[in-house]
Amino acid sequence: MSYPFLKGHGTENDFVLLPDHDGSVHGDLPIERVRALCDRRAGIGADGVLRVVRTAQVVEPAQVVEPVETPGAEWFMDYRNADGSIAEMCGNGVRVFGRHLALEGLVDPSVPVPIATRDGIKVLTFADGSAEGEITVDMGMPKVLEETEVGVTVDGSARRWTARHVDMGNPHAVAFLDDGQDLADVGPLTSRPSYDAGVYPDGVNVEFVVRPGDAHLAMRVHERGSGETRSCGTGACAVAVAGALRDVPEGGARDVPYRVDLPGGTLTITWTADDRILMAGPAVLVASGDTDL
Repeated sequence: MSYPFLKGHGTENDFVLLPDHDGSVHGDLPIERVRALCDRRAGIGADGVLRVVRTAQVVEPAQVVEPVETPGAEWFMDYRNADGSIAEMCGNGVRVFGRHLALEGLVDPSVPVPIATRDGIKVLTFADGSAEGEITVDMGMPKVLEETEVGVTVDGSARRWTARHVDMGNPHAVAFLDDGQDLADVGPLTSRPSYDAGVYPDGVNVEFVVRPGDAHLAMRVHERGSGETRSCGTGACAVAVAGALRDVPEGGARDVPYRVDLPGGTLTITWTADDRILMAGPAVLVASGDTDL
């Protein structure tokens, strides 16, 4: 069976998009299909797959225990990691998802656009009301688990870093390197960093962070289900939250735009006074076609 696809990226965190508006093409989206599409040698190549489906047509896979409440959002972002596993949310992915909808005339970019995800509704705002403008996403409220200290280690290194647990709809362990260290000092992230499986029974995204300046952070990330990626939107949000709490331990720095540099580009993250996380960044579509993978 041949079916249409698009390829896009947000700060080089790349995705295959599958238009499936009425849910009739991909159904439960087999794991094997996701893996084939994301294969960088035998497939199209991507960090994950975004199925574009109307919320009314969503039938969740059996492994999704709780149904998602998605009132008021016409479109649902069905996100899968490169290994085929289901993910709750993807910050770079939802911008690329919104870019596709706006360019196709399926949403009006002059007004805020709600997108349903497994982490609830995310609202997109397009700069200047243009389908091609930079996109800001209201990522919702972060959850910081203060009571749990976690540690992460990397294969080939005897070093253990203490990490802060920040949940952005998906879990993150944010580890700041010592002053004077460089992100390259972490070493290769070719395998999953080790962590306390009791704290993260479903796995975790791990971020390593340095601070080049005030309200300026740089990071590398190992995403569960995908490995090291060029960027991670929810990870950048978690890093900004952790950085804001280091700067202002009582409640975090609020309404301060944090610049977060990733290998694939830069995102701007703001933790607002009313406890929302706003993420602004680019989203680019680079190809479209048909495949029978």
